[in-house]
Amino acid sequence: MLEQKLKNGDFVITAEIVPPLSGSADDLIKRVAPLSGLVDAVNLTDGAGARLAMSSLSASAILVREGFEPILQMTCRDRNRIGIASDLLGASALGIENLLILRGDDPTKGDMPDAKPVFDLESSNVIEMAANLQSVLGDEGRKIASLPKFHVGCADAPHDPAPDWQADGLRAKIDAGAQFAQTQFCFDVEIAKRYFAHLTAQGITGQLKFIVGVGPLLSAKQAHFMNDNLFGVTVPDHILNRMENADDQKAEGRKICAEIVTGLRDIPGISGVHIMAPMQSGQAIAQTVREIQAS
Repeated sequence: MLEQKLKNGDFVITAEIVPPLSGSADDLIKRVAPLSGLVDAVNLTDGAGARLAMSSLSASAILVREGFEPILQMTCRDRNRIGIASDLLGASALGIENLLILRGDDPTKGDMPDAKPVFDLESSNVIEMAANLQSVLGDEGRKIASLPKFHVGCADAPHDPAPDWQADGLRAKIDAGAQFAQTQFCFDVEIAKRYFAHLTAQGITGQLKFIVGVGPLLSAKQAHFMNDNLFGVTVPDHILNRMENADDQKAEGRKICAEIVTGLRDIPGISGVHIMAPMQSGQAIAQTVREIQAS
């Protein structure tokens, strides 16, 4: 179990998979199958980029059936509190234990721009709900027969903190019930060192397990795009230069990823890495994991 491994102090590896635009379980299984035996858990995105895909809840249930440990991503974008609470009950009944609670991407940026955003709750509210689902009904209301017990995660973004920076947002998520955090891409080990030194000094890493986002860059073009357009992402110049000068940019991207993970392993407060590979297959993630394990 992911939760137990984090408690034991194991350095975990998780991977992110975008469920297919398909009504077939086989299409999802083919996408995830290369990760079998290589990662500790698999995140299933919830309409990433506000684009239509198989639901994260259904995809997570399929992975439970196939022997994987899923992390169900749940956004605030598409459901009101009744729908979210119902899905939490259903997730528990399906054997899903790990949750990553996110706000969700703006529908106007996706493939159905006329879709209406819900945002009945913010991510901290859903974290609190997942930590104590009975609270939605109140102590004097109807009683939930079997209360779910989830391993609840939140999102974070490592950055270069000012000397007086305080992790108030993370404190609020911890107070709401978050137990682990998965972060945005981190391509700069030196920034990670400074960021987690601040978190450790503030006592945050003693309360929240951090799984840091990494990934194999596909090309120099992708590296520049991520550096210029993804909020909270900095790709250092030395990595941009390596990608530009590489004869095989895909191979160089995997090599860089493995080197970053080696550097992150030695930073106090980091409990693992979360591999994201936009526009790449499960097989590409699997190949990256093998290179990480060999490094």
